[in-house]
Amino acid sequence: MTVAIIGAGVMGEALLSGLIRGGHDLADLMVGEKRPERAAELRERYAVDVVANTEAAGSADTVALVVKPQDMGDVLTEIAPHLHAGQVLISLAAGITTGYIESHIPEGIAVIRVMPNTPALVDEGMAAISGGTHCSEEHLALAEQMLSVTGRVVRVPEKQQDAVTAISGSGPAYIFFVVESMIEAGVHLGLPRSTATELVVQTVVGSAKLLRETGEHPTVLRERVTSPGGTTAAAIRQLENHKVRSAFIEAMEAARDRSVALAASDD
Repeated sequence: MTVAIIGAGVMGEALLSGLIRGGHDLADLMVGEKRPERAAELRERYAVDVVANTEAAGSADTVALVVKPQDMGDVLTEIAPHLHAGQVLISLAAGITTGYIESHIPEGIAVIRVMPNTPALVDEGMAAISGGTHCSEEHLALAEQMLSVTGRVVRVPEKQQDAVTAISGSGPAYIFFVVESMIEAGVHLGLPRSTATELVVQTVVGSAKLLRETGEHPTVLRERVTSPGGTTAAAIRQLENHKVRSAFIEAMEAARDRSVALAASDD
């Protein structure tokens, strides 16, 4: 299976490096990238063939579009004449529907919408996939296999993709925001920044591993740390007083609404 990755930003490179680490033959990989300096960088780093978008689109069995949502229309217009029935088109652009893509390309091409996230860079990504009109079980299985090199993959109905974008697509930024805040609190409390950083990062990593490996509900794990009248209880009370839980819900609703708006702006 030949794979073309159009768009070699952070996520495009994550997919490329993951496929290479997963054993995909370099001869069956190509990248579409317009910026000469970026193309040279990718050739040197991965020894991969970097070509024009049109050549990548016309030559590959599977074409992964890893471009910004606002650039999707122009890219589809550019590559559509070079696409043909039997190909699989995988879009990793937030808010762009399979219907929008199908309306810009030839009939008979399977389109799969994906919402990935940046932990794919360290093979701990979370990707949700949804199939379009011409997408079969075989196509979905192919996408799962391809994306699993950078983490976990789940299937969702496309109507849930905006919620997925708000939860896991944007999710790493929320975690980094919390980590940043905890480190600043550590410095405020008198710790050296390097010590505060190590304490917070390992606490987050360990807590995530505890969640995954025990399978316990987060409420149960939180209550085990929260002794009545203790230090954790005092901290949780402040978070509740400041309506942090409500703020998270409203933040994710805002992310969901923005995802919906991105799709609407391209209709």
